[in-house]
Amino acid sequence: MRAFDDATRRNIAEACAAFARLPEIAEPSALKRAAVVLALTESDDGGDTAFLLTRRASHLRAHRGQWALPGGRCDAGETPVAAALRELDEELALELSADAVLGLLDDYPTRSGYLITPVVVWAADSAAITPNPDEVASVHRIALDTIERDDAFDFTEIPESSRRVIRFHHQMSLIHAPTAALIYQFREVLVGRHTRVTDLEQPVFAWR
Repeated sequence: MRAFDDATRRNIAEACAAFARLPEIAEPSALKRAAVVLALTESDDGGDTAFLLTRRASHLRAHRGQWALPGGRCDAGETPVAAALRELDEELALELSADAVLGLLDDYPTRSGYLITPVVVWAADSAAITPNPDEVASVHRIALDTIERDDAFDFTEIPESSRRVIRFHHQMSLIHAPTAALIYQFREVLVGRHTRVTDLEQPVFAWR
């Protein structure tokens, strides 16, 4: 159990600070920059620490109805941190300042042409979360204990790739990469392991 308090915030900030991100690629990339947020907040039961996971609206053109961390494409000249905070506000009406940022995880390249930067933030006051119906069908608080279970993640193979496909088991759903990969790396950071996830594969339906 990780209580939602200042001690947990300090511990997670220290874990993020101790994590050495992979170096950024020096040459220009053809991938479009994007950012997502691991927003830490109080769990539904109260007391425990959780992160926010959304279900994308069913009318969206891309990845409709899928589980996702809040986030999106970086605007021109926008840093990943700024984009992550902007998207969190636009999707969930949760406005945070840069002081809420605890750290960054590894950039994850997607099959659909994006380079995603995961930004870990502390959302101390999330009582007024309001999902934007244009983008979000629902928002869920996933207790950190959930992702620390031994059976929370598994790996499988697909004939289209030699890389392992990661899956996060949430309730009756299977959540795949990139979302599952980023959550998995965050789980590893929490326990002090420098586990890389850029080689973890996405299912074929996410390649577009």
